Amino acid sequence: MSPDEQDTVAGSRTDRLFTLALLVKGIDGAVELVTAVVLVAVSGAAVHHLVAEVLAHDLLGPADGTLARHFVAGTTEFVSGDRTFAVLYLALHGVVKLALVVALLRKWLPAYPVAIAVLLLFVVYEVIRAVHTGSLVLPFLAALDLAITVLVIREYRMLRRERRAEETA
Repeated sequence: MSPDEQDTVAGSRTDRLFTLALLVKGIDGAVELVTAVVLVAVSGAAVHHLVAEVLAHDLLGPADGTLARHFVAGTTEFVSGDRTFAVLYLALHGVVKLALVVALLRKWLPAYPVAIAVLLLFVVYEVIRAVHTGSLVLPFLAALDLAITVLVIREYRMLRRERRAEETA
């Protein structure tokens, strides 16, 4: 295989990975948006009942394990406190993700720097929040957002090169 063919194969793999990452982000954004709506409609008692069911069936490991304790602490804080922040955060996060995914899938060049900035802000927030709360999920989400940011940067550079070549041709 020639070097040009190898670049094409590697490029198409990266393109597929980029598209897959965007689809995952889009699904994640949609789930966050739906979750925000559900949180508005679901009572605290229903949330406590769900937590009790999950713990009763050892779905998070032992009921006195670390994961179960984190889950109970997070749920208790959520149910006893004001849900406005959680609902607004999830709704805003979901809408922003969906809008950026649509713009990037359409290869709208001005959206790329915005997407990079937004994703990096998500990473910073997720890391700070993980340190503050001891969350086990947020570092994973931050790493995922960082990987997607790298793919967005790569795609942006490639599109800019292609558009410059088209303009000079």
